[in-house]
Amino acid sequence: MKKISLMGGFLLLSLTTQAQTPLTPEQLWKWGRVSGLGISKNQQSVVYAVSTPNAEENKSARKTYKIPLAGGPAVEVANTDELLTNSRISPDSKHLISSEAVKLEDLTSTDKYPDLKKSSAYIYTSLNYRHWDTWEDGKYDHVFVAPLVNGKAGKAKDIMPGEKFDCPQKPFGGDEDFIWHPDGKRILYVTKKKSGTDYAVSTNTDLYEYDLATGATKNLTEENKGYDVSPEYNAKGQLAWLQMKRDGYEADKQDIVVMNGPAKLNLTQQRDDIHVNSFKWSQDGKALFFTAAVDGTIQLFNVTYPGLTKMMPIITQITKGDFDITGIVGQVGNTLVVSRTDMNHPTELYTVDLGNGSLKQLTHVNDAVLKNTGICKTERRMVKTTDNKQMLVWMIYPPGFDASKKYPTLLYCQGGPQSALTQMYSYRWNFQLMASQGYIIVAPNRRGMPGHGTEWNEQVSKDWGGQVLNDYLSAIDDVAKEPYVDKNRLGCVGPSFGGYSVYALAGRHDKRFKTFISHDGIFDFRSMYGTTEEVFFVNWDLGGPYWDQKNKAAQRTYEQSPSNFVDKWDTPIFIIQGGKDYRVPIEQGLQAFQAAQLRGIKSKLLYLPDENHWVLTAQNALVWQREFFAWLKETLP
Repeated sequence: MKKISLMGGFLLLSLTTQAQTPLTPEQLWKWGRVSGLGISKNQQSVVYAVSTPNAEENKSARKTYKIPLAGGPAVEVANTDELLTNSRISPDSKHLISSEAVKLEDLTSTDKYPDLKKSSAYIYTSLNYRHWDTWEDGKYDHVFVAPLVNGKAGKAKDIMPGEKFDCPQKPFGGDEDFIWHPDGKRILYVTKKKSGTDYAVSTNTDLYEYDLATGATKNLTEENKGYDVSPEYNAKGQLAWLQMKRDGYEADKQDIVVMNGPAKLNLTQQRDDIHVNSFKWSQDGKALFFTAAVDGTIQLFNVTYPGLTKMMPIITQITKGDFDITGIVGQVGNTLVVSRTDMNHPTELYTVDLGNGSLKQLTHVNDAVLKNTGICKTERRMVKTTDNKQMLVWMIYPPGFDASKKYPTLLYCQGGPQSALTQMYSYRWNFQLMASQGYIIVAPNRRGMPGHGTEWNEQVSKDWGGQVLNDYLSAIDDVAKEPYVDKNRLGCVGPSFGGYSVYALAGRHDKRFKTFISHDGIFDFRSMYGTTEEVFFVNWDLGGPYWDQKNKAAQRTYEQSPSNFVDKWDTPIFIIQGGKDYRVPIEQGLQAFQAAQLRGIKSKLLYLPDENHWVLTAQNALVWQREFFAWLKETLP
């Protein structure tokens, strides 16, 4: 029997009787990546984009589609201007906002010495000289506003003249960092108005309101010393945003705050277990929808906004299940459009019935290829930790798993450190891909993960070598009792904080593991403190500088550095390092590889000179995955 499915508006025919095959890296890098853009002006359709990688050309092609809200065939659209409201045009259609780079400092040698045109030197006198994957060149992104006459923009005005600050924020800010007030007379923008060393040690971003008539700028969040980000107005002009309270702590509890006139109300502080990821106002402005990690997944919630009354906000969980709600696209009546993933399925758009929380798949971009791809069973496992807590551990099994057989098994160590391990679908650390090569994956929700309460989330800071490592060992020891786990073929893998965890466990695993893989992991705490660009992170999580002998928390941390335990390394290790990773800089991976080589330990280094903390290009990603699985095949035969 033939089954028809839709992929970006094109009909694909496939036989339902075709055998399923394990997922391969090459297949993964052909799948369409879906992102919701919004609801059409007429409220009848959902507009979304599909980015499809082309490994041969090492780039992606992006197309835009619309699909009826009620479901049906998708149609490609060439221009979204007729379908979507342009957020850069003011509500009264009189002005246009944009962001442009402005040169404010001479930091390159050719700036200072114009006669030396072939020089490539940089000259700095303060920190914040590089960020994420870019060296500071004296240019800052500013918000500009221009009058619109007959649809054409006039001369643009910089509303941040001479300010050595960025909007959008670097490195991840976008158009959401500068928005219009519904009255069209004011602009709200997000920035961190700090420079140099003060910038590097702080997370204190604020919301600024610019008045077009007077040119005056007002800080709306001056009293809060942590992050203030993601502003959004409802139709009534009531402003909501995401807020963290403590300066220097990038993983603090994130709440939704609403401003109505001079009054501010934190809507989610009542729930200790809720760290909000993203939100969107309801159409009537009486509530907000938001996503948050909970119990190893990311779910959709609703919180009421009581206005200036004395009523308490009420939080309701709308969806529940072993999947992630990764984004909110928009609302039409009793229907909300969201993006959703699980460990076997990449992002697709779904509608949510707000009355009962039921979900219905709307886009079917990857249905045709997924239908013939082996599904990996996932299940929850509760493990008792060394301090007598119950820890959720995700188990991912190979397609066609047979409990009567024995399988090599990998302990996956999550990055962050305070990053939720949920039903995510990654194009690098892809559980379905790893399991499809014949491995059981053990993925613990160890200490330092949101979704299990603030105390659990914060237990990792200033104690990287403590309970969190015990949690990892508790998970693998518990799973290794199963008859289908080959205890002679255990591996340990992970990126970022997970890469650090690999280095740390390599020095204390007591011969549990036969192989290790670390990607952009922290090997030496001292050199990490001396080279990472976001100093606030190491100040908070490591406890401060290594030279502060009176700081007991910091000194305990530096004693836990994996570099202190290399004498105990005795197991093959594969090290991956990005050349443009300034978060966990290059010396971390090189030191670890050099130590392993000098100790005579079987080791390999994969150096990616053009990649940052992630792997973004298709061909580098395929090299990464081929080398990853080749190493496992070699060391866990």
